[in-house]
Amino acid sequence: MVNYSEFFKKSLNNLKLEGNYRIFADLEKLAGNFPQALNYKDNSVSEVTVWCSNDYLGMSQNKIVLESMTDALKKVGAGSGGTRNISGTNHYHVLLERELCYLHQKEAALLFNSGYLANQATLSTLGKKLPDCIFFSDEKNHASMIQGMKNSGIKKIIFKHNDLNDLEKKLKKYAKHFTKIIAFESVYSMDGDFAPINSICKLAKKYKALTFLDEVHAVGIYGQRGAGVAEKNGVMDQIDIIQGTLAKAFGVIGGYITGKKETIDFIRSFSSGFIFTTSLPPCIAAGAYTSIRHLKFSSSEREKLFKVVNELKSTLKKNNIPFIDNDSHIIPVIIGDPILCKKASQILLDDFQIYVQPINFPTVPRGKERLRITASPQHTSKMIKNLGLALCSVFKNLNINQAA
Repeated sequence: MVNYSEFFKKSLNNLKLEGNYRIFADLEKLAGNFPQALNYKDNSVSEVTVWCSNDYLGMSQNKIVLESMTDALKKVGAGSGGTRNISGTNHYHVLLERELCYLHQKEAALLFNSGYLANQATLSTLGKKLPDCIFFSDEKNHASMIQGMKNSGIKKIIFKHNDLNDLEKKLKKYAKHFTKIIAFESVYSMDGDFAPINSICKLAKKYKALTFLDEVHAVGIYGQRGAGVAEKNGVMDQIDIIQGTLAKAFGVIGGYITGKKETIDFIRSFSSGFIFTTSLPPCIAAGAYTSIRHLKFSSSEREKLFKVVNELKSTLKKNNIPFIDNDSHIIPVIIGDPILCKKASQILLDDFQIYVQPINFPTVPRGKERLRITASPQHTSKMIKNLGLALCSVFKNLNINQAA
């Protein structure tokens, strides 16, 4: 007979021995002073600089976003009060979905409570309902996409990361009567590299496959209006379903899909992950709507972000800190060992008041452990200099190999 308590304890102890046990930093963001936060630890409080937030443009602190959320909160209250089918569709949801259509130049959009749910619910529904369906999935796709495909119960073919030859080779194997979905991301969050979207679209057209593109780490940041890499590359019209998030560059919470009217209506009508979930609070929808509209017409946040990103990359190179440079806003500093990675993060926090969360297995493969650094327009040159010096000290103290 299984001793449940002992099983759980043993599993957790193994995680700790491997260096993969996660500890949450107890942080409190300082309104109006991003990226500064208060760190609560052992009955003490200290101010730290956050270098790993997905609030890429600092829009969670934007005054007009906060004002719109406050206004909506006062106008309609806190929660939505129901699922979208049962009293939970507020006018703010309708306005936001309409704005997402405009952003991605699609006929329809559908809100979810998170980007994870948007991926999981949409892909599982498509896989279950489409006849003789097969997924073609990039090997580095996010866990939410993997889970969605798995939940559908249908066949999934994994192609090598960003490898067009491997993708085409696998598409060729299946007869034309199969329905096919190519699922991939525009910017991969752990390495910061870009997908060859244009070429994947050509293959999809050639082999009559649907394209499902995850733009969560790109919306707000890339493209003339912040619609993502597909907009930047001029191929939004060639993507069947664009999935995005409101929780990163747009600064709030929630996910969505956009596409043709019948496609989105199909997911709305058949996805249990949508049908049986209470909708987003209206104030969240109001904040997202304001953030998206602001970033459609303002490029200053994006320009400032990449100015900081470029300055930071130069500083890391100057200090021989090894990182992956894929020309995106994501900067992975490679450690290559889970225990050292965790120690490096802790030293940065305790000794330098710099917070960068360690990224270990299973988020990244074993031996690829890293500190995933993300900048914002609000990071200063002084903060960049301090981070560079702190990393130098940590690498030296822990005997971590530095770039030549």
